[in-house]
Amino acid sequence: MNLGRVLLDTPLTEARVWGAALACAIAARNATVIRVFAAEAAARLAPPAVEQAKAAASIMAMNNVHYRATHLLGGARRPARLRMRAITTPALAAAGVTKADFELWCLAVSAIAGCEVCLHNHDQGVRRAGLTAQDVHEALRIAAVVHAAAVTRDAVEALG
Repeated sequence: MNLGRVLLDTPLTEARVWGAALACAIAARNATVIRVFAAEAAARLAPPAVEQAKAAASIMAMNNVHYRATHLLGGARRPARLRMRAITTPALAAAGVTKADFELWCLAVSAIAGCEVCLHNHDQGVRRAGLTAQDVHEALRIAAVVHAAAVTRDAVEALG
């Protein structure tokens, strides 16, 4: 019921919904959930947009670890020196994805990872791109429900 509500009854564009859902499924790490959301995203998004959603999950898997750890250690921030070419405007434009879409997907993945630094940075990014607090709320709802589906599926698979 919750999946239907957050994925179908939302003011977000279809690209924002399904890109976030796919990126969050990857971040949540359950193979069954990833396959289901990848198939649904592929039916709703152009192939280059699907690849950008995967890239958002990949980049945030790296960044969430680095920035969360740096933050928790209270250390001085140094440049991460990690490559993130998928975020470049030409790469996004070639995929038909807006900067706002990509930032929102990254924000949703960061919610699953619990990276405060990345959440703040991507919240600022989506706001600069013209998205609203409601848009952020919707992306966080997607993250929460997709993550819950993955956790539940993990339990079902583990318990047989």
